[in-house]
Amino acid sequence: MTPDQQKQAAGAAAAALVEPGMTVGLGTGSTAAHFVRALAARGLAIRGVPTSEATAELAASLGIPLLDLDQAGLIDLTVDGADEIGPGLALIKGGGAALLREKLVWEASARCVVIADALKTPGDFGRFPLPIEVVAFGHATTAARIDAVLARLAGGARASLRLRDGRPVRTDGGNLIYDAPCGAIPDPAALAGALKALTGVVEHGLFLGLAERALIGTDDGVITFLP
Repeated sequence: MTPDQQKQAAGAAAAALVEPGMTVGLGTGSTAAHFVRALAARGLAIRGVPTSEATAELAASLGIPLLDLDQAGLIDLTVDGADEIGPGLALIKGGGAALLREKLVWEASARCVVIADALKTPGDFGRFPLPIEVVAFGHATTAARIDAVLARLAGGARASLRLRDGRPVRTDGGNLIYDAPCGAIPDPAALAGALKALTGVVEHGLFLGLAERALIGTDDGVITFLP
């Protein structure tokens, strides 16, 4: 199977967890899009809470009724992809620049399931550059503070502004993204707390203690990993 076929299999397995009447958090990215399509194909009476404008557009085109987070209240189940899966189902997310909205939806959910292809089987943690969302005002000053934290807790990595076609990437909320190629993160909780405490940092891509399981598509079928 290709990685995309593995993602599709994981998305279908996650869609099978959804029951009629649920409020479902809809993740962002190529893997989550497979879940949204599989969920729509089931034709259940559910409501979706999208984590990005792109996901909202896809879900609406497939006929999934949508709520915003404030309307939803407690979300029964959120399904989303991840850029990296580490021990204990620690996650790095934010490659699609939707980490703030994703984390808001994840933390409002009773259950969270991560889906991925076999390349993201749980293992060493920190290989994928850690996305950090910052406010645009004074962002270079904020980046210097981020680098000081990374020097203490992430082997001296330096964060760089994410660009696309030579221009800074903007999130749906109008913020900027810095990416930190840590290589390894020995203490994710300490790094998460230190980054969140910085003025100017809106959110970071460390999702810790949130996923109840990972569904990984492989050539031998979908494998379940627990924390």
